[in-house]
Amino acid sequence: MKNFKNLLFVALFSISAAVLGQTKITGTIVDETNQSLPGASVLEKGTTNGAVTDFDGNFVLNAKSNSGVLVISFIGYKSKEVAFSSSKTKLGSIQLDADASLDEIVLTATSFAIDRKTPVAVSTLKAADIERKLGSQEFPEVLKSTPGVYATKSGGGFGDGRINLRGFNSENVAVMINGVPVNDMENGRVYWSNWAGLSDVTSAMQVQRGLGASKVAVPSIGGTINILSKTSDVQKGGNIIASTGNDGYQKYGFTLSTGLMDSGLAATVSFAKIEGEGYIDGTQFKGFNYFVNISKEINDNHTLSFTTFGAPQRHGQRQNRSTIATYRDAESGNKFNPDWGYKNGQVTHIEDNFYHKSQTSLNHYWTMSDVTSLSTAAYASYGTGGGGGTAGTNRDLFGVRLGGSDQPVDLDNIVEINRANGALGAEAILRASRNDHEWFGVLSTFKTELSDDLDLIAGLDWRTYTGKHFREVTDLLGGDYFFDNSNVNNPNAALSVGDKFGYNNDGKVGWLGFFAQLEYGTDNFNAFVSTSVQRSSYQRIEYFLYDLSTEAGKDLGTSDKITLNGYSIKGGANFRLDDVQNVFANIGYFERPATFNAVFNGFNNTSINSDAENEKVFSLELGYGLRGEKFAANVNLYRTQWNDRTFTRTVRATQPGAEDYTANLLGVNALHQGVEFDFTYKHSDKLNFTGMLSLGDWKWDNDLLDVPVFDENQNEVDTISLPIEGLRVSDAAQTTAALGMLYKF
Repeated sequence: MKNFKNLLFVALFSISAAVLGQTKITGTIVDETNQSLPGASVLEKGTTNGAVTDFDGNFVLNAKSNSGVLVISFIGYKSKEVAFSSSKTKLGSIQLDADASLDEIVLTATSFAIDRKTPVAVSTLKAADIERKLGSQEFPEVLKSTPGVYATKSGGGFGDGRINLRGFNSENVAVMINGVPVNDMENGRVYWSNWAGLSDVTSAMQVQRGLGASKVAVPSIGGTINILSKTSDVQKGGNIIASTGNDGYQKYGFTLSTGLMDSGLAATVSFAKIEGEGYIDGTQFKGFNYFVNISKEINDNHTLSFTTFGAPQRHGQRQNRSTIATYRDAESGNKFNPDWGYKNGQVTHIEDNFYHKSQTSLNHYWTMSDVTSLSTAAYASYGTGGGGGTAGTNRDLFGVRLGGSDQPVDLDNIVEINRANGALGAEAILRASRNDHEWFGVLSTFKTELSDDLDLIAGLDWRTYTGKHFREVTDLLGGDYFFDNSNVNNPNAALSVGDKFGYNNDGKVGWLGFFAQLEYGTDNFNAFVSTSVQRSSYQRIEYFLYDLSTEAGKDLGTSDKITLNGYSIKGGANFRLDDVQNVFANIGYFERPATFNAVFNGFNNTSINSDAENEKVFSLELGYGLRGEKFAANVNLYRTQWNDRTFTRTVRATQPGAEDYTANLLGVNALHQGVEFDFTYKHSDKLNFTGMLSLGDWKWDNDLLDVPVFDENQNEVDTISLPIEGLRVSDAAQTTAALGMLYKF
């Protein structure tokens, strides 16, 4: 009995010692505006014991000792160390300061703006905001309550969403993923269907309106969208997702992360499958998303990070426009889509999109000294796919429908006609316009502290790109062949599925840029001045228009290399009037080389605009910010004059089977100016209100004469004049407003 009492005493003492050896620490992590930071990491220094903040930024940590230090970190903010003890366990509100350097694993250290320091108009969304708002929307739509942003689903097909910033479309908005630019090298466009799975692994997304803080060669005009993926900052663990929605929407996937292990290795893997019928008629879709990141902290000075991701997909589209009356009278209302039909009882897309763009990068981060660092990324991107459509000598057949004009296209009717033609060939077929590419680049950024207040950032941006453009037969619709005479090297060709026709050419684009920036900062004042130079080279290789069996044809087949130069200079300053108010201003001028199509504006190797004018942009912006305990607000005024703009416009047919036309517009001038206002009101810890108002005044500044117009096979068919001076720039709403409320149960 005595032995039992002794054992019981020892057990109770051990339990008491274990309990006394643990200290329950609580607190709330917030940013500079007192907004909670969900997902912040709280780690007991010297141990692997940690916690993650909840949706409200709160954390509870059972420390292994009675006193010590907590290390608190969150991507995009400076880490903070906070002491605790048995008498100090309730730490209250802990504020983290924004950090331009972010985590070392993020290449965009020189492109992310800091609130109340970087003199640009900026809005930042954290991972929790994206997860809460996105649902089944397109990735750009999560930004639609941001000042100056217009986001739309376009025709309503999966991944067809687009975004405009201050009236500028995606061709003039730089999109960067982990510091690597993803805008198409030939036309500057961004296709969001290529990045459909990125929302699953995004840790932060920032929109910089106007000239922005990006230092990648010549800056964009409308703004910059920076997207940061999860890397070694992710906590150990994972999740499995299963989503369902209207019209057969289904998404399944998982994400798994090791966290940063003792060996310095960290890995994150994500995969998802998504499919559905589509809200719009005939827009069925199926896609896959994958993401892999492996990072290794070699030592205190060197870190390597390997990332690869992509989103192969295929979806039906609604490309051809209809009148309002057509939608009102249609059986399916605004879901009506003229671009699909039935063949042999199966849904067949007349207009569709299929693409797989992968992006792979290897990043090296070198801390050269306490004040100097070098970040370098080598990346490669491969793209294959295109968009569907029609071709043939009798495309009116695509207007024959299974009933009234608002019903699906009767493709079986075309099959019967093509079969009856036999050796005469198909009258109407389905085709794809392909745009495959190979893209390689290196982006390197050097940063050093010249003094306590002055930093120098400099780097280079090198890219090489080859785009392959051609049309191919995808469905003969019952025909034996499709006859085509567009290739002088194979005239009167009888084509089968997979054969090329219409046009076939390569575009080669080279890019070399250098940039430098000086940044000055004190407690209340920040300023910068930066400059960049850029050289672009263009070359075109033609396979159809010239007889390649002759020396003259071979010479014409490969154009001369055209080289154009550009440059930029910009500066800005931010002054913090007190703890809650700041004002900023920025100004910039740059000249951007004309686009590929502006140089080869005749879609051949003989009509070359080798002296294409640079696009010239002058931009000025003023801003005011207020950061109170409960109320925060921003007001921005901007003015951007854009001269000698070059771009391509497609005039789409109003009926399936009818031909689209393209016009290359050169020397266009435009003025974009406006005012933006946004606010956040924190009524309580549970209830927040948000709002924004954007008033734009965007107009064309000159008329255009003798604009060449081309058919679908890139043959010039006409010239037109466009009296557009004084007309408003279209394609985006010039006045937008939003109100929001968030209640946290």
